[in-house]
Amino acid sequence: MLSQQTVRHVYLACGSADLRKSIDGLAALVQEGFQLDPFSACLFVFCNRKRDKLKILQWEHNGFWLYYRRLEEGTFPWPEQKTGTPMQISTRQLRWLLDGLPLNQREAHREVTARTVV
Repeated sequence: MLSQQTVRHVYLACGSADLRKSIDGLAALVQEGFQLDPFSACLFVFCNRKRDKLKILQWEHNGFWLYYRRLEEGTFPWPEQKTGTPMQISTRQLRWLLDGLPLNQREAHREVTARTVV
């Protein structure tokens, strides 16, 4: 199950990725291509060229999780940026993306940090 409780950052691999790669190939891409630590408390999200499939790589305790999502209809609203460039987003934006919504939701409630109870 995708656990976002311990996630520090979420990185999208902008552009398309070769989803034939499995854990080792994606972890090498994170480490060598993005200069990031695949063993950190982060989620690394990759999408195919047709934008109907994605993989999420996550390290947890003593091994990797590899999540795979395939849409039967439609596409993910994947950001248009330079291929191979990681883009940092929030876990909230990841939920939007997985639900088929754009990363910048104008109608969403803004995040509030409460200080006291009224």
